[in-house]
Amino acid sequence: MRLCPSIPIRLIIIAFSVLWLSSSCKQKVSEQYAEEGDTLSLRYAKLLHIVDYDSCTVVSIDNPWKEGSTLHRYVLVDKTQPIPSSLPTGTLLRTPIDRTVVFTTAHCQLFKWLGALDKIKGVADLKYILIEDIHKGVISGKIADCGDGMNPVIEKIIDIKPEMLMISPFENSGGYGQIEKTSIPLVECADYMEESALGRAEWMRFYGMLVGKSEEADSLFMKVDSTYHALKSQAQKSAIPRSIITEKLTGNTWYVAGGCSTVGRLISDANGTYAWSDDPHSGSLAMTFETVLDKAGQSDLWLFNYFGSGDLTYDRLASEYQGYREMKAFKQHNTWYVDTQKKPYFEEVSFHPDYLLREYIILLHPELELGQPRYYTPVR
Repeated sequence: MRLCPSIPIRLIIIAFSVLWLSSSCKQKVSEQYAEEGDTLSLRYAKLLHIVDYDSCTVVSIDNPWKEGSTLHRYVLVDKTQPIPSSLPTGTLLRTPIDRTVVFTTAHCQLFKWLGALDKIKGVADLKYILIEDIHKGVISGKIADCGDGMNPVIEKIIDIKPEMLMISPFENSGGYGQIEKTSIPLVECADYMEESALGRAEWMRFYGMLVGKSEEADSLFMKVDSTYHALKSQAQKSAIPRSIITEKLTGNTWYVAGGCSTVGRLISDANGTYAWSDDPHSGSLAMTFETVLDKAGQSDLWLFNYFGSGDLTYDRLASEYQGYREMKAFKQHNTWYVDTQKKPYFEEVSFHPDYLLREYIILLHPELELGQPRYYTPVR
């Protein structure tokens, strides 16, 4: 972050803002804590641990990249109550949070579903957010456009005076740069590293606690959970086996979903066959096209996301890479894509995996007659 030496007043404002944020949002907590708490039972989330105490709630996040270590620990204390003299170690958050900056479109959508959209005072990567209310908020000045998520405008974030900043952590990211120097509490949204779709969705219970929407979050999650399992049971009624391959080339690499990834498990729950179903990885696997063609080229169905302009045709797809013509799903015109510039795929599927499961079932088992796809469009 570069600051012009000709405007020292701006420097002074930022300095005082940082001090204000430090004193109000990052109060020191004690390592000594003897109070007994009740552990919240989570059904699917493996990285998240929540313990309720009389004076606070402690939320611990396991480090998904380093087994046995903690990524972050948060101590939630009700705003209406004084801060106890002794607290567990962790980042203090006074809840409910009323002012936040959100870096991901999925969490913006979740807040809308929870009735907490008014808590969002700033966003990053606005051009990738397909939520009309967010864009209206930016136009009206109620929400600040904080720029690129990888290089946000720090001054704008400081001016908002947020009580927390929601950001996605990455392995070997090297930290969060200038943002960390502001002392704004960072809520590291590692939900996307959960091994199951419902595990990721269950994080909404934590996010609901942050913004005073616990009941709404619990209710929404129970609905998602119930619908998901009803759809899974419906999928088992089909006796017609069909296979599926997802994604496509990015440069010279095809990143396929590991067998234990959320996508891999979704395909299984949709009663579909997947070439990497026995793979133990929860993340993506980097493959050459030749490897994918050899292992999954005969898949009945091909699905991928597409961020381009105009409708996608087979000729246009082949012009990107001629090798696609060798795939069975290409030859038989059973290839589908999500236009992520128009369809709210990234906004919705993280916390409504039942939507995506239904989509897979519709495409894998049309004989079940579950309706029309919500996101996917056939390549023409």
